[in-house]
Amino acid sequence: MIDKLREILAGPVAAPFVKSLALQVVGASPDEVTLSLPVAPHIVHGEGVLCGQAIMAAMDLAMVLAVVANAGVNYRPMTTVQLQTSFLRGVPADAGEVKLVARVLHAGTRLAFGGFLLSSPMQLFDDVISTRQHGRR
Repeated sequence: MIDKLREILAGPVAAPFVKSLALQVVGASPDEVTLSLPVAPHIVHGEGVLCGQAIMAAMDLAMVLAVVANAGVNYRPMTTVQLQTSFLRGVPADAGEVKLVARVLHAGTRLAFGGFLLSSPMQLFDDVISTRQHGRR
């Protein structure tokens, strides 16, 4: 499953700026996908923390992969309906990397609902809810 998700991540599903985040699939099951996001200088803003735009883009893509994993690693075109976050604290520039865990909470015929956690080994940074619409095949 992880290899197939890595292929999808490397393919045309992710825009070039999302690929520049250097996300890596580090865990997968039908219920959740875990990505690693390196905290790199090009995504740290002037206040010395990981920028929210990078976090949201990474979480959006993580949910795509979680929905795919939940569907038996069967990719179907989909779009984000809602992506909402509560930033609990900033991710410091020296964090090294953070883990994004995307969980499918409910997958219906046309909509999938999910949640995320963004953390480092000792800190929780974000709690996010997502709704995705996916086409039938």
